[in-house]
Amino acid sequence: MSGRHKKSCRLLRNTRLGGSLAAVTAVGATAISLIAAAPAGSSQNVDAVSAQAMAAVPHGTAASPKEPHTLALSDKSAGNVAAKKREWLPTASDALKLATSQVGVSEDSSGGGTKFQKWFVSSPWAERGVERDGGQVSDYANANWCDMFVSWIGAQLGVKGMGADAFTRTHAQWFKDQGRWGEDATPGAVVFFSWSGSKSIDDIDHVGMVIKDNHDGTIQTIEGNTDNAVKIRTRDKSTVVGYGYPEYGSNDA
Repeated sequence: MSGRHKKSCRLLRNTRLGGSLAAVTAVGATAISLIAAAPAGSSQNVDAVSAQAMAAVPHGTAASPKEPHTLALSDKSAGNVAAKKREWLPTASDALKLATSQVGVSEDSSGGGTKFQKWFVSSPWAERGVERDGGQVSDYANANWCDMFVSWIGAQLGVKGMGADAFTRTHAQWFKDQGRWGEDATPGAVVFFSWSGSKSIDDIDHVGMVIKDNHDGTIQTIEGNTDNAVKIRTRDKSTVVGYGYPEYGSNDA
């Protein structure tokens, strides 16, 4: 969780078919020839020829059609398609597109009411938070929600390596424990701030996501619970404790 732009997120801590077709074609041609040569009014002869023609059709060829073999994938091809689907990962661009689409979402007068808080309260993460930090699940409904916002983005897209938490310090430590922690402001990275300028995880106050490095000592970010809403910010790098790196897809294809 995070504060109202500068309020500490730490507060929560307390709380077979070819041959058969040939046979059918041959029989059919014979039947048509005989029918054409039959004198007018000889319907009984025509019926007889038709019956003989049908009797000549091999068993099984008049069965209802099977699945269209021309469209069927081989086992290998089907496996490749399935593997491709499994391997797809959302990109940093996907995450940032979703995050920036939330700009303007704000909390109510009680500090709650956002979709991010409602989602978190209904998620397994809330129960885990209570087990770890105490309090009740309902406490999250009006709690600081900067980290709930980041966690919601990851959950909506199924981003691997994003983690989920409402408490920024433990979320940052999780990234570090996963070996996904560093100092580079890459797009889509989860950025953790300390307003005092401290570089200690224990002093983290707030969290957001990097949109870009401005290469002038600042970064552009998208954050939740900044002045009680989702907004795009420009932050000085001196307030950055570190960055967590989710496992994004390698391209935007």
